Amino acid sequence: MPIKRMWGGRFEEAGDDFINNFGASIGFDQEMAEEDIHGSLAHVKMLKATNILSENDADQIIAGLEKLEQKLHQGKLKFSVDNEDIHMNIEALLTEEIGPVAGKLHTGRSRNDQVATDLHLYVNERLPLVIQALRNLQRVLVNKAEENVETIMPGYTHMQHAQPISYGHYLMAYFQMFQRDIERFEFNKQHTSISPLGAAALAGTTFPIDRELSSQLLGFNQPYANSLDAVSDRDFVLEFLSNASILMMHLSRSVSYTHLRAHETVNYLV
Repeated sequence: MPIKRMWGGRFEEAGDDFINNFGASIGFDQEMAEEDIHGSLAHVKMLKATNILSENDADQIIAGLEKLEQKLHQGKLKFSVDNEDIHMNIEALLTEEIGPVAGKLHTGRSRNDQVATDLHLYVNERLPLVIQALRNLQRVLVNKAEENVETIMPGYTHMQHAQPISYGHYLMAYFQMFQRDIERFEFNKQHTSISPLGAAALAGTTFPIDRELSSQLLGFNQPYANSLDAVSDRDFVLEFLSNASILMMHLSRSVSYTHLRAHETVNYLV
């Protein structure tokens, strides 16, 4: 008899623990537990609003998901490698909580659009945090620059002393770098705040779902215009990683250069 794992198919025996652990993603995608619950809540509320699920079934699932979210915040959810990823773990935990009716949660949805939705939510909810942290850093730079308008330091070009400059002027160079970082992350939001939910495996579903409602419930700007693009798009993640890489370059330069130049300024003034 085939094993019950999602990839089990015609396999009649489970793999070794090493193989199971190697193939499982729960070790890191459990970071998206809250996003997975939020995506499922929006989906089941849409199924209820469109009468695809009965009010009774939908309410049971909603109550079960809200209970899981409460346990998550309390640190009481236990995830298992046996269920491989966060999506299957949440599904298994929901089944334990409310019974077989939990299986109806997947009506009109595929693992493909579920995974894509979780990833969009994860990045979308963290972009404002990154932007706010950068704005806080900019405020510190402005304050320090105002205090050091007349503090003189050596300016460098080609690793050689070039011109004496204001330390405040030097600090404001990093203000401008971080401003460009903010603008890149702001633009990133346009491609992240799009809902893949409803694209199903790749070509939609025959159920009369309401993708606009799902998108609104999740706080996205709009749903994807094309279902194939919805489940395959990872551009927004690459944009975030690229932006983060540039930001880290600016941060590393500001920390190392500021320390080095502060030491050299003392020697320069002496």
